[in-house]
Amino acid sequence: MAGSQIERVFSVLESLTGEPQGLPMQTLADQLDIPKSATHRMLAELIRLGYVRQNPDNLRYHLSTKLVAMGFRYLSGSGADIVQPVLDRLAGETGELVRLGVIQGERQVWIAKSQGARSGLRYDPDMGRDAPLFYTASGHAWLACMSDAEALSLVERQGTGLPQDVGPNAPRSNIELLERLRLAREQGYAWVEESSAVGTSAIAAVVRHPLDGRVIGVLSIAGPSARMPGARLHELAPTLLKYAEELSLASQASELFS
Repeated sequence: MAGSQIERVFSVLESLTGEPQGLPMQTLADQLDIPKSATHRMLAELIRLGYVRQNPDNLRYHLSTKLVAMGFRYLSGSGADIVQPVLDRLAGETGELVRLGVIQGERQVWIAKSQGARSGLRYDPDMGRDAPLFYTASGHAWLACMSDAEALSLVERQGTGLPQDVGPNAPRSNIELLERLRLAREQGYAWVEESSAVGTSAIAAVVRHPLDGRVIGVLSIAGPSARMPGARLHELAPTLLKYAEELSLASQASELFS
């Protein structure tokens, strides 16, 4: 792969982030198109610095907890104390999973959550990953704030390939996606039923900067479709929009939106 040495190092770390079972060195080298010798040197240095560990049984490489600890230290002093109580209150009020995604250039990254479901079915995905734009409520809410041309261009750059486990109601073409965006613009929020996965539903609304109105994040509520059919999603919309506005007002005091 092209790029500087530091870009290669971060590519290794990002690859290991998505593989909790670890990866062999050869697999990392092949995935990132880095020579095996260079991969070995980077992994050895990352182990020395404490960011990576190697399983002595199967020789796979894993992330250590050092990066996780650094992330928590950052969040604890970056305004998460302002944002998290808002998410917690919305989760408690709805009894479902609440997530906040922040806009980072051309990416929307889920960075905070609160689980409101205390029993029964729970939908509880990992944080720290990009929201797929083509088939999620969070993605649709953001795309709906753009022109059709801008939305399709961004989706194309992210990639429109659908995973095998995508839900039966996921858009299957750009035309279907644009219809979802039209409805989201009309309502002021986006919603999906069994789109990102079988048996899950979600509703999402954007968080805007209080001074210039630009989109800085997306707030969503998600849960099992059995508890969140279409009618329930629309019932939740006023509550979701109220909390999105609260986050907008609080955003200036939080570095999470920087």
